Amino acid sequence: MGNNKNNPNLHNQAEKIMSSEADIVVFGGLGDLSLRKLIPSLYRSVVENQLSPTSRIILVSREDISQKQCLQRAEKALRSHLHTDELEPGHWSAFSNRLHYCYLDLATCDERWNMLKELVSDDGSRTRVFYFAIPPGLYGDTCENLSNTELLNKNTRVVVEKPLGYDRESADSINSRIAEYLPEESIYRIDHYLGKETVQNLMALRFGNVLFEPLWDCKRIDNVQITIAETVGLEGRISFYDRAGALRDMVQNHLLQMMCLLTMEPPTKLNADNIRAEKLKVLKSLRRIDASNIADDTVRGQYGAGVVGGKVVPGYQEELGGSSCTETFVAIRAHIDNWRWAGVPFYLRTGKRLAERFAEIVINYKPVTHCVFDEDAGPLQPNRLVIRLQPDERIQLTLMSKELNRQGIRLKPATLNLNFADTFKYTKSDAYQRLILDAVRGDPALFTHRDEVDQAWAWIDPIIAAWKSEKYDPVEYAAGSWGPEKSVDWFGHH
Repeated sequence: MGNNKNNPNLHNQAEKIMSSEADIVVFGGLGDLSLRKLIPSLYRSVVENQLSPTSRIILVSREDISQKQCLQRAEKALRSHLHTDELEPGHWSAFSNRLHYCYLDLATCDERWNMLKELVSDDGSRTRVFYFAIPPGLYGDTCENLSNTELLNKNTRVVVEKPLGYDRESADSINSRIAEYLPEESIYRIDHYLGKETVQNLMALRFGNVLFEPLWDCKRIDNVQITIAETVGLEGRISFYDRAGALRDMVQNHLLQMMCLLTMEPPTKLNADNIRAEKLKVLKSLRRIDASNIADDTVRGQYGAGVVGGKVVPGYQEELGGSSCTETFVAIRAHIDNWRWAGVPFYLRTGKRLAERFAEIVINYKPVTHCVFDEDAGPLQPNRLVIRLQPDERIQLTLMSKELNRQGIRLKPATLNLNFADTFKYTKSDAYQRLILDAVRGDPALFTHRDEVDQAWAWIDPIIAAWKSEKYDPVEYAAGSWGPEKSVDWFGHH
């Protein structure tokens, strides 16, 4: 992302958002997600003049507190989660003037809903974005109450958080309930990984460079590795996480969405309908994993006690305070059965309490078909493209080069390193900010369609069923390691 002053596209985008008066209503406005991510993102949007001067932000919660107490919590959240130089008195004043609080019970349609209606009442021309930072079990009731209170109109967008259900059936039930009150084009299913600049850059890298697109298929690529590694443990998500596990929490959405962007066919245009159509083709081409191949193509693990960052940490069951067969680590060898990717294994990996926190994609190319060098030149290593998504966003391409200042030819791998922090002056990226503003603008390109959710669960469900039927319990791995040994064989030690 370049300098804003020199980027006319960003100016045009900002002007389009600024021209739209909007009310952004956050249900679960004092919850963990809102305090950690949404309020800081909305603050940045106000500071950067990306919302019209009359746009309002309404935090909704079932806590009976005053407007003053709400502002105090919001300010505390900003102090905790913004960079040290971001919270300035003038900016806070501008932001707090837009901030309103509404106390109501989402499951009960009582007179308090009329208080919310009064806050957002207008002539119908303002954009209304309702952000559901609440458990999916409340989505249906909340939509029903919005409808009963006549808060839904043609300018309404509803942003819903994952996880959408725990399997295909429950996801379909939740989506069907929402669809009773809203058309598909008004439903924005958010996956914050799609808002990351480096994830969006996958399309620029593939479709904007003749160097890569002709080499992006099974003829040239040997295997692909996609990793989201975390060093944290349960971190206050005990009740949710023990029901979900790593497969539902991370693979069903984040990892599959990244794989789709990485492998989809070039869309005719980079708009929502075309991108979604191509992603859906990838999901439908995934080879089924079930009881017949579950032991060969999946690794399921759960962290035990160990050392992370020099600190001794307890195992999962000790943190949980009871026994559990929930996986905190999963690795999958997936195959996409189409002409472009036939025979190329895709290794998907995610886990908690691993040795390092990072997200990256590694493209391992096939070796050259014929070596013209003598044995004295040393072994030829295949080319390798590494796309680091977080932290320290960068792209690295490893090539073979002659070792300089030596007699004769001696080959050595050399890495070309594109570090975004060095290349671009403006690199601060806020995925939630980007996606919220896309919802305000009415651009669904980076959100997931109902069909994508359904097809992702259609692939995930047989894996869950096979783990259960084959009693494929998690293998314990030490916290601070790279997971179970089998996955280390697939990925190496990084």
